[in-house]
Amino acid sequence: MLTLEDRIRHRLRSRDYADWRATVQRVHGCAKPIRLSGSHQLHDRATGAVLHRFGGQILVPCGNRRESVCPACSDRYAADAFHLIRAGLVGGTKGIPESITSKPRAFVTLTAPSFGPVHTRQLTTRGRVRPCGCGEHHREADPRIGTPVDPNGYDYVGSVLWQAHAGALWQRFVMRLRRELAKRAGIPARAFGEVARVSYGKVAEYQRRGLVHFHAIMRLDGPEGATDPAPAWASAELLEDAIYAAAAAVTVRTHRPDGARLQLTWGAQVDVRRVHPSTRTEVEDEDGQISEPRLAAYIAKYATKGTGKTEAADTPVRSELDIAHLRVSEHHRRIIQTCWDLGGHEQYADLNLRRWAHMLGFRGHFLTKSRRYSTTFTVIRGDRRAYRLTETLHALGLDPDSVLVVNDWHFHGAGYRDDAERELASGIASRIRDDRKAKYHKENQP
Repeated sequence: MLTLEDRIRHRLRSRDYADWRATVQRVHGCAKPIRLSGSHQLHDRATGAVLHRFGGQILVPCGNRRESVCPACSDRYAADAFHLIRAGLVGGTKGIPESITSKPRAFVTLTAPSFGPVHTRQLTTRGRVRPCGCGEHHREADPRIGTPVDPNGYDYVGSVLWQAHAGALWQRFVMRLRRELAKRAGIPARAFGEVARVSYGKVAEYQRRGLVHFHAIMRLDGPEGATDPAPAWASAELLEDAIYAAAAAVTVRTHRPDGARLQLTWGAQVDVRRVHPSTRTEVEDEDGQISEPRLAAYIAKYATKGTGKTEAADTPVRSELDIAHLRVSEHHRRIIQTCWDLGGHEQYADLNLRRWAHMLGFRGHFLTKSRRYSTTFTVIRGDRRAYRLTETLHALGLDPDSVLVVNDWHFHGAGYRDDAERELASGIASRIRDDRKAKYHKENQP
């Protein structure tokens, strides 16, 4: 039987390798591309004559945004997320004016409350490791960090119910924030929408204990959003004060399986930092204030991070029998089991906990934004498709305005033919990523 190395060498020497490699490079080394068969034709709009035709099989990216599933497609998603977040930060693109940099803005982090002591690793101001509650000094890579000190005393039910309601808690926070801003501006809450608007872009990030916290850029606009100046009473101090008040005030009420009431709130660690216009490259300055240049990239990376191999599964749990075989820590396995158990209760039917057990009960999107924060993924991807089509037509010597594109593609399969092609595609993806990073560092050297 041929080894993997033998199969890779055989594929490298095959006649069609150069064409196959070019095809894989066009999808940036996607880990599991979609194979389509069919054709596309370019017709003259006026006469209907066929100007160009291509037929056969093509690869298209899988589009999975998780880095643990497809690094190549997650890179593209992160790039799109970067432009979406950046447009709402600095403007000057995607129809967002540069004047938004003068508006009150804040970088907000909201966390989950405690459901029991967990192993931690904290540093003193001198850089020394503080002793954990268990009495030990944990290393940074210690797998116990984030796990309960006493697993039997940890409130797994409460943590799963909090996670399942995190989206609702965020929604109520935004609603309460509008009321707090109206109160400080001296206007009725019902009139807030007539004079101002809260715009935001946020991402969810899993902590090592398996609970999400939210990073968000909050901006105070006029009633029409990014293009509308903020009202005269708006200030960074007012926005900051209102955020703290709103985070402390909101609750979501639910019940435990035994009927006991459960109030869900944000954790005590609410962090609010003002965002200042800056040309510096640091994420934050010496005073802890956030500057613009790398903040969008800092947030965008969490949109693809999702759940890592030690936090949750990449695919839904189809059967309770699968839980024992998941490659996750025992702490996260117990969270998944709790999701599955609670999912069998009628009172939690609307939470779909079994469907989201692999996400540790979190049901929300990892990146969301308010309607008028900035542009959309649809617009960004549409612009990219239009650019590539125009580039192709110009290479063929055709006028984009006089050509009609007719596609006829059918699903043929997914992924590569064997492990040799998968290994080669992974290498291609790595080289593309390394070349892009090298180019970025070269262009941004001082």
